[in-house]
Amino acid sequence: MAAVLDWSAIEQLVAVVHAAPEGRKAYPPLVMVKVLLLQQWYGLSDPRLEEALSDTLSFRRFAGLGLGDGTPDHSTISRFRAALRAAALDAALFAEVARQFEAQGLILKQGTLMDATLVAAQARRPSLDRGAGAKSPVDADADWTKKGGKSHFGYKAHLAVDAGSGLIRQAILTPAKTFESEVADGLMCGDERAVYGDKAYEHKARRVRLKAAGIKDRIMHRSHKNQARLPHWQQRRNRLIAPIRAAVERVFGTLKRGYGYRSVRYYTLAANATQLRLLAIAYNLRRAAAIAG
Repeated sequence: MAAVLDWSAIEQLVAVVHAAPEGRKAYPPLVMVKVLLLQQWYGLSDPRLEEALSDTLSFRRFAGLGLGDGTPDHSTISRFRAALRAAALDAALFAEVARQFEAQGLILKQGTLMDATLVAAQARRPSLDRGAGAKSPVDADADWTKKGGKSHFGYKAHLAVDAGSGLIRQAILTPAKTFESEVADGLMCGDERAVYGDKAYEHKARRVRLKAAGIKDRIMHRSHKNQARLPHWQQRRNRLIAPIRAAVERVFGTLKRGYGYRSVRYYTLAANATQLRLLAIAYNLRRAAAIAG
């Protein structure tokens, strides 16, 4: 991880953020950024991360903490993450890491794979006895949706993944009820050769925009009203697109199984969107290290 980035550029980017207010020990912002990445890789809460930094030599080495150095406590970690979000530096960090990987030739731009996955809320699900669409008193941003005949309460993570490298190029979090098509235009990068998506992303105007931009339309077709079945050519086209598009599901599998991203960690959309961006950075670093290695 330490070798795949120019960390000095990251350090300059976050230099304006202080890890703690006056009266408390401050840690270099770059140390805190690396601490937050460790948190994503190992799926740790702030208190568990505080313990790990005290006990684990490899964590201290990566973060840049010497054996005799103190370690940030859970409240310092939480405040630094909030300060990153307030300054919009979580998005800037994601963009800087992407810029470096593009400069290294790791982002191939052969195609963008779009997809979304449901992520449970940290808050307890409101009782359905309170009526459809009942809100949580501690997380007003989380919402309901149905999938496979089951009700889900929480959020939806939307990703755009580079088809050649598997690197995440865009990451957007919304309440669970948001339809994939509403977010699709924000997932497209504009410099890819093709855009791949399942039937949820089909929209006539989107196909027109892709054609006008010279980007190949690889979005699957779906049946419309009064249409018994798709024409044979659309069925065949869907079969050809499906295995290529499905590669994005491996990214979601890694985030959920390897990083513990089955539920969000916080109680607002803004805080959880920051978590998703940090997860995407952490995933991209590991993926880039694997490609380079």
